[in-house]
Amino acid sequence: MSKKKNITIENVIVTDAGAKGKSVAKAPDGRVIFINNAIPGDVVDVQTTKKKSAYYEGFATKFHEYSNRRVTPVCAHFGYCGGCKWQDMNYESQLFYKQKEVENNLVRLGKITIPELMPIVASENIYFYRNKMEFSFSDMRWLTPEEIQNANTIEQRNGLGFHIAGAWDKILDIDKCYLQEDPSNAIRLEIKRFALENNIAFYSPRQQTGVLRSMMIRISSTGEIMLVIQFFSDSKKCNLLLEHIAQTFPQITSLQYCINSKGNDAIYDQDLKIYKGTDCIYEEMEGLRFKINAKSFYQTNSKQAHKLYQVTRDFADLKGDELVYDLYTGTGTIAQFVARKAKKVIGVEAVPEAIADAKANAKANGIENVSFYVGDMKNVFNDAFIKANGTPDVIITDPPRDGMHKDVVEQILQIAPPKIVYVSCNSATQARDLALLDEMYKVTKVQPVDMFPQTYHVENVVLLEKRNLS
Repeated sequence: MSKKKNITIENVIVTDAGAKGKSVAKAPDGRVIFINNAIPGDVVDVQTTKKKSAYYEGFATKFHEYSNRRVTPVCAHFGYCGGCKWQDMNYESQLFYKQKEVENNLVRLGKITIPELMPIVASENIYFYRNKMEFSFSDMRWLTPEEIQNANTIEQRNGLGFHIAGAWDKILDIDKCYLQEDPSNAIRLEIKRFALENNIAFYSPRQQTGVLRSMMIRISSTGEIMLVIQFFSDSKKCNLLLEHIAQTFPQITSLQYCINSKGNDAIYDQDLKIYKGTDCIYEEMEGLRFKINAKSFYQTNSKQAHKLYQVTRDFADLKGDELVYDLYTGTGTIAQFVARKAKKVIGVEAVPEAIADAKANAKANGIENVSFYVGDMKNVFNDAFIKANGTPDVIITDPPRDGMHKDVVEQILQIAPPKIVYVSCNSATQARDLALLDEMYKVTKVQPVDMFPQTYHVENVVLLEKRNLS
């Protein structure tokens, strides 16, 4: 039996933006079409790549009309790099579709009654807003279609940039990235130039050979800079490169490195060594200082993190006599941010290093009404924990993308605090959890916050207040 060929659907009007940045249209047979490279308002021909009973997936091959929501992407790598999928859509439209996605998820997926959403909090900076970037080296960089067509012009295959989606061993070489402020681009380009000039071998993912493996740059809102380089193998040239970086970029306040020869480049189990400066940098927010080391989690858009935490604090509306639980506390930034308006804050987090940071930061900030505990939330957050620490008046929860474990939701329902503030980076899993809480809690406020311009990601803060069930 012959394999059914993919089809082309002509003159499709793109009507909406859907999940994961894909645009939405409708085929003549009634099926939905999810399109990778179009935006609402475009009229296109679509080459399908997948056909299901209810939908197609595909990409636009011809544009008959361009949407008035379109703008010219600023980045030369747009279309190949998957980092900024919405860079061809004007920022006002990005905000519109992010807000719409939050509303759709809460109403359609969660099937809960919500108040009118407050207008999404826009980002002051729509480029150069990230405080942390990670780049990878490869001796077999990904080639653009143009390079393949002109194969005789390819001089070398070493690259330093981002992984290509669906190609674990291919790196897109990046010239200029618009996500992190200077000197991020200058540092990356100089490292690449120096490495090529001095024949320092780039990592080979397939052969598991080479010297240069990955690099991470953090630039804090205080202007401090951290650079961490992972070498795959030790070499005399490692010190040569590190010394060159230290001399060329004296503004780097924390220069660290490690030799990582294991199967993956995760840094969390690595023994980092300081080449120059300190082992950390600092973020500041409303007079609070947060120590950020190479393994710390911190919101990657510092300015928007401040706005997100302000919304969280406003929703909690603390009067000074409340016991607050901060679930999935991370390094305790939200806990410390609200502590001055609470009687006591209890933070819980699964990552021991994060809790160590939280305790150190609280001590350095002179905050004495916070306590932090390590453990898997579904195991720690139990009756014994509540008995030992007290029944909370307010719960703030900021879980990972997967949302809260059902056991955590059940425990919240059992202790039934008057108020819950739910911060989420995934409104779909947030909607699922809100549906489980709906019998006892009413959603009274919803505030989307844009943390990641040029992408489809959006944060959302929800206030839940206990229903009067009497």
